[in-house]
Amino acid sequence: MNKTPDISNLKPSRNFFLMAGPCVVENTEMPLQIAEKILQITTRLDIPFIFKASYRKANRSKASSFKGIGDEIALKCLAEVRNKLNVPIVTDIHTAEEADLAAPFVDILQIPAFLCRQTDLLEAAGKTNKWINIKKGQFLSAESMQFAVEKVYETGNHKVILTDRGTMFGYQDLIVDFRSIPVMQKFNVPVVLDVTHSLQQPNQSSGISGGIPSMISTIARAGIAAGADGIFLETHPNPATALSDAANMLPLNQLEKLLVDLTILREAYLKTITA
Repeated sequence: MNKTPDISNLKPSRNFFLMAGPCVVENTEMPLQIAEKILQITTRLDIPFIFKASYRKANRSKASSFKGIGDEIALKCLAEVRNKLNVPIVTDIHTAEEADLAAPFVDILQIPAFLCRQTDLLEAAGKTNKWINIKKGQFLSAESMQFAVEKVYETGNHKVILTDRGTMFGYQDLIVDFRSIPVMQKFNVPVVLDVTHSLQQPNQSSGISGGIPSMISTIARAGIAAGADGIFLETHPNPATALSDAANMLPLNQLEKLLVDLTILREAYLKTITA
């Protein structure tokens, strides 16, 4: 593989960093095509960019839902993006065994929110010495995420990111408690707001999660105003045809406008904390 992209500093002094890409690798061409487009935008705006895509979707409501194109094929697609564009890659893992499987191909291993208390998974991820992005469980307080961080730290790996993706509000909705951002920053880790998953409407009777994509800009702007170090969002050229999370992804052609707005807000935020 080519030189590993530099992600040594995820606590930016100026701009936020961006984790973005499609929900899942749908075919062998799509990851590179989407990553190239996002990289063009983030380069112009001086936003550090990490490409996001799941190589496998294990947490689906229905057994018939799309799960992936095959682990090895999908991971090689992610490695192609990493090597050709020299951008870091983040992908989900679901079991301890998957940590070693995915680690050679990516730079950040992501722990899904439902699995953020799984000790074996956190320990296996930590032992790879990759950056570990732990999503806050929808059922957990921000304060309780310190214990997930400690589990990774106990492996000798101190490269941890925490991501908020909303908190359960009844059975079929989520809310974002923006207090979680400064609370989790007290653990001295970068804190990210997952905008699009925070707008999911899970547990629908159809077995397919709904979403409120019209609120993406609102939630993202609020996250920057609250001081998030990074923004996570899923984007797709045509969300209506996406094979996973179609209901809450941002159309790729709307990404640049959103990032321009967020960059302006980030500058305003920095002025308020340095005034």
